[in-house]
Amino acid sequence: MNRRRWVGMLLLLVAIGLLVDSLWITAKAYVAQGLIAHAWQQTLHNNTPQKPWPWADTWPVGRLQVPSLGVDLYVLQGAQGNALAFGPGYLEGTAALNSGGSTVLAGHRDTHFNFLQQLHKGDGLLLTNSQGKQQRYVVSQHDVVNSQQQTLQLPQDPALLLVTCYPFQSLSSGPLRYVLTATAI
Repeated sequence: MNRRRWVGMLLLLVAIGLLVDSLWITAKAYVAQGLIAHAWQQTLHNNTPQKPWPWADTWPVGRLQVPSLGVDLYVLQGAQGNALAFGPGYLEGTAALNSGGSTVLAGHRDTHFNFLQQLHKGDGLLLTNSQGKQQRYVVSQHDVVNSQQQTLQLPQDPALLLVTCYPFQSLSSGPLRYVLTATAI
């Protein structure tokens, strides 16, 4: 009987720990979005990059909106895991946002870029850079590519490429990437 009580208490403590951990992650994500939004406003106001918290290794460089879907996301500097945990990231080495070249943004398929599967040819996007310059884009194509067999092809004309893992509902990541191309209008 005493052993059952200890096992029951241990299981209860583990369950409470998992619940607290889940709530902590949710709370951090919520607070982070508020801090990123504040940093974005400060970036626009001061015309200099502002980190959302002092130890952050990323900062907002743009804002991506899809009015038809109610999507409103802050684009963060860098397309590595530390940035992608909080929002879509700008892939360094591609054209700066709204500079007249081809810009690549990356995001997780199960969070920030889950909406990509709902976009169709002709749908509109709006991208704002850190100087407040806005550029409208229209979805022109979408492809699934094997990242181990081909490199990302950047269009010659001004374009926005949104890249995420594929397929959307998969529990594991493989080499397939969903690439949505939107042309500047």
